[in-house]
Amino acid sequence: MSKRTIQIDLNRVEGDLDFQLELEDNKVVDARCIGSMYRGFEQILISRKPKDSLVITPRICGICGTAQLTAAVLALENLAGIAVPPAAIRIRNLCLMAETVQSDLRQSFLFFTADFCHPKYDDRSFYQKARTAFLPFKGWVHRGALEHSRHLVEIIALFGGQWPHSSYMLPGGVTTPASSRHIIDSLSILNKVTRWFEQNIIGTDLDSWLALESADEFFTWLTAKEAHADGAIGLFTMMSRGIGLHHVGFGTPHMLSYGSYDDPADAGTFPPQRKHLFRAGFLNGDTGNVEPFEQAEITEHVRYSWFQPYTGGRHPFQGQTIPDYQPHSDRYTWCKAPRYQDKVVQTGPLADALIDGEPLISSLYQAEGGNAWLRQFARLRRTARLLHKMRETLNELAAHPNDPHMIPPDKLEIPDGEGCGLVTAARGALGHWLQVTDGVISCYQVITPTAWNASPKDSEGRHGHWESSLIGLTVDDPDDPVEIGHIIRSHDPCLVCTVHVLDTGKRMTLWP
Repeated sequence: MSKRTIQIDLNRVEGDLDFQLELEDNKVVDARCIGSMYRGFEQILISRKPKDSLVITPRICGICGTAQLTAAVLALENLAGIAVPPAAIRIRNLCLMAETVQSDLRQSFLFFTADFCHPKYDDRSFYQKARTAFLPFKGWVHRGALEHSRHLVEIIALFGGQWPHSSYMLPGGVTTPASSRHIIDSLSILNKVTRWFEQNIIGTDLDSWLALESADEFFTWLTAKEAHADGAIGLFTMMSRGIGLHHVGFGTPHMLSYGSYDDPADAGTFPPQRKHLFRAGFLNGDTGNVEPFEQAEITEHVRYSWFQPYTGGRHPFQGQTIPDYQPHSDRYTWCKAPRYQDKVVQTGPLADALIDGEPLISSLYQAEGGNAWLRQFARLRRTARLLHKMRETLNELAAHPNDPHMIPPDKLEIPDGEGCGLVTAARGALGHWLQVTDGVISCYQVITPTAWNASPKDSEGRHGHWESSLIGLTVDDPDDPVEIGHIIRSHDPCLVCTVHVLDTGKRMTLWP
């Protein structure tokens, strides 16, 4: 039996991500996911005024700053019991949707599909089509995604003044109303992106695409017209399934969603009890049932993380983030290990779709399970749903032109206490937990989507989701394990947000 340890520096992800894999006869028998950079935002926020979080936390990440801002403002509103007018909720939703769509397009066609152009596949029938469509900076899909994704964030800039790192949300609303000019400009951007998505990505109109509700319908539709098969969705599906991505990358069957986009019709309810446009829940992989989500069931473990140790798992309100780097111990990452109901869970667009009951994704999941292809496919399915929902939101804003966008400032004092802000970011469940004592922040904890997925082992020795999704995988070439990249990139990693630069030794970098 041949045994080998390999260490990989994974590129085309957000941030610094390493993997240490133990192989036996080219089969992964153990995996360690290593977040190699300490973030420290939890310490930066200590002793600051509560509203400072609205300026600081959007800088956690240059990709999902709108999601971080939304979580921060929801935490303050939860603490203070501040209601938000419906128009402000619509503006927040619109901007968060725009950020999610641009992230999904970039992840899909700048990060994920580039792997189909790997020389490993040069003898495959799809190889020339892959290079024509997905080769970085040359493929027609890659170039289209670059062009149109950058315009989407202009919608955020219209309302927030800038992107990334906007700070236009305040407890009680947003700083800028939806003027007719903002709505017209946003619709113009949305129309251009939608046309490109219909013509180049799905090869049909949004309504026809969203009308597909079963696995059989989808595969019949895929071969019905050349435009379907030769669109980016068709090429991505054919290539993914041709190399077997629908047979790998399952990981944990437990899935978590905080719910997506607050419902403006429920504006009078304080978060996180406010209803969502896409529902929250916990998909129990043991029973197959979607259970109500309770944020009190969340804990974080640090047994294998470079933090000051504590016993077992702690809820974020009782948590601490004190660095304690010991490179020669059995601890191996700056990521903590979040758990829900003491279970390893995954989060992201696949989890969101299944918990919301999206029919096509649910049908494909029942047929084949939560594999790497379906996880990526669910991201692009979500893009269509959000383009549709963004149009609805803009029409609603246009129908209520004089609605207030902010509660008067004299009602916005932040008292002592604690609050949490829970939001669905592009990569899944994002949470901020805040405590205020004597008028300043005394504790601030952030659990990002990638923290759930990239977690190390917990106090019971249970591997995190990414780690477990790799164990059992056979790689063709340990010196260039492209299979690892397929599986991990299907989750859209964002270690910039997650890790709390360290050199871990000799590493290989995956192509290119």
